[in-house]
Amino acid sequence: MSKKYPPVSPKAPVMLHGADYNPDQWQKYPEILKEDLRLMKLAKCNVMSVGIFAWAALEPEEGRYEWAWMDRLLDSFAENGIYAFLATPSGARPAWMSAKYPEVLRTGANRVRNLHGQRHNHCYTSPVYREKVGQINRLLAERYSQHPAVIGWHISNEYGGECHCEYCQDAFRGWLQKRYGTLEALNDAWWTSFWSHTYTDWSQVESPAPHGESFVHAMNLDWKRFVTDQTVDFMKHEIAPLKDVNPELPVTTNLMENFEGLNYWKFAEALDFVSWDAYPTWHDKEGDIGQAVRFAFFHDINRSLKGGQPFLLMESTPSLTNWQEVSKLKKPGMHLLSSLQAVAHGSDSVQYFQWRKSRGSSEKLHGAVVDHAGHEHTRVFRDVTTVGEALEKLAEVVGTSVEPEVAILYDWENRWAVKDSQGPRNIGIHHEETVLEHYKPFWSRGIPVDILSMDCDISKYKIVVAPMLYMVRAGVGERLEKFVENGGTLVTTYWSGIVDESDLCFLGGFPGPLRRTLGIWSEEIDGLHDGQTNSVVAAEGAPSALKASYEAYELCDLLHLEGAEALASYGDDFYAGRPALTVNRFGEGKAYYIASRNKAPFHDDFYGSILAETGVKPVLPGTLPEGVTAQKRTDGEHDYVFLLNFSSSEAVVELQQAGDYTELLSGRPVEASVKLDGFECLVLKRPAQ
Repeated sequence: MSKKYPPVSPKAPVMLHGADYNPDQWQKYPEILKEDLRLMKLAKCNVMSVGIFAWAALEPEEGRYEWAWMDRLLDSFAENGIYAFLATPSGARPAWMSAKYPEVLRTGANRVRNLHGQRHNHCYTSPVYREKVGQINRLLAERYSQHPAVIGWHISNEYGGECHCEYCQDAFRGWLQKRYGTLEALNDAWWTSFWSHTYTDWSQVESPAPHGESFVHAMNLDWKRFVTDQTVDFMKHEIAPLKDVNPELPVTTNLMENFEGLNYWKFAEALDFVSWDAYPTWHDKEGDIGQAVRFAFFHDINRSLKGGQPFLLMESTPSLTNWQEVSKLKKPGMHLLSSLQAVAHGSDSVQYFQWRKSRGSSEKLHGAVVDHAGHEHTRVFRDVTTVGEALEKLAEVVGTSVEPEVAILYDWENRWAVKDSQGPRNIGIHHEETVLEHYKPFWSRGIPVDILSMDCDISKYKIVVAPMLYMVRAGVGERLEKFVENGGTLVTTYWSGIVDESDLCFLGGFPGPLRRTLGIWSEEIDGLHDGQTNSVVAAEGAPSALKASYEAYELCDLLHLEGAEALASYGDDFYAGRPALTVNRFGEGKAYYIASRNKAPFHDDFYGSILAETGVKPVLPGTLPEGVTAQKRTDGEHDYVFLLNFSSSEAVVELQQAGDYTELLSGRPVEASVKLDGFECLVLKRPAQ
């Protein structure tokens, strides 16, 4: 059975390779524009994102448009076999607009309106800004949506930020009225009787402010929800005229890594495909393996947003950035490795910011394919060309799927609420880090994982992991219970089942709606100071993979068993001997509760036992060397196995039935023992398993 998705565009059924291209910066340098086309073809680039911040070049004065430069650019692309994602220019408005219509500028949480400058400095609610965006987007669509070079829309750029102007205050109040209906319901959900904050008129409600209200946690949550919804509404406003003119041309917007400010699950439905921008800090103090785990996780989020559909890597750097703490160069091999990491996790493209280094302003020293030297005789250009050559050999991988049997719940609203909870450890709750600690054992074994919102369908998975599921929205507890009852394996941790979607604590005992499924009652949680630890000691009869003792730190939950069995207990402090790891056999499945934050050896051993118990198989049999992972894409007939070595040292991977494999990049024969150089990736093709 075929397990392939169609390509982003039928015009380009290949791996896409390209960059953000800003010819509007080079209109006075026609020789550079001509040279760029030669270099693009030399680097095996077949797509460029254009017009991202080009509003002033397209509309230099209100109502006066300059199309000739874009006409020439797209025509030259079509003549040279290069495609374009055409951007809407709303990410940065021209100065004439800010001067004539100051309402388009954002107002900060301090209620002070910004001056013109930077980017994303605009109000998503402003009627004028919406009108102007709608006008230019329609004109772009009418002129270019049928152009042979254009294969999709790049909507704005890296949406983010919030506005607190009066338009937004009114919109927020309207959003709340729609959500709650009455002030009484809002006061109940926000628990405004605390500190005598009860609202008696809708006009009294304001967004969070440093000189006003910021300690009503449900209000903070609702403001973040509103900001997401208002941003999505603005994006839909951008998309509407484009689809009205040509409904067939697909749309995307470039998301940002692990950006906290917007709930990306709300964006997915409005987009035809997901794209995102990845900027790992390779060779930093965290180490390359840590970076690889983090960005594998981010790739998996973006693949999961549309149910496993391939995504595009819209931005990455071919060398360095200029905005991270240290502008570190990529070592030999790392650019190809990190690019193919994206492909391994579901990307059908590798694209960069940017094609040519800007001559001035804030990103003049940001890495690019073409250096200020202006020619192809650079290490970076050779690295980019190597990626282009590799992608040409992977055309058959386009559209293939990743099919995990494991899911991790990583929910934006839960993340917001955890960080705002005020306790039990305000010097660092470390929610994101904890989730990655639970992800790494799967990555290290070469086991694909989906990353889901708590509202997603989980019925197809064998294992669902929900670290620190502090917030449990309505219906989620019942869905997790049914998952376990039907034979699934659930793993959750301390600081789960604490509040509902309004950040109101569950009454009757924690972990709230998970209590029956887990078979425990969490009475207290102990916050440990930095440097304080406890021990977790495996009980007799615990899975053999669990060793005698592990180190716990930061948070320790104090439990009572209500049907669950203790697999380990605390070794120290006044709660020594109390359960630290439990399992509850519920229906046909099992629910595990990890009561403390534990160091890495615990996670590795614990998940090893869970995988053996559930029969979830890695991409390749056997144990992978430290720093090496394996990821698989499949079309149902063939598997494409990506072996990625994020160590700087040589590694050896043992294969069973090596004769079933061919290597797509080098074409060399595949032996039973596969050697990987430091920072090397191999792509192995085999019959589907």
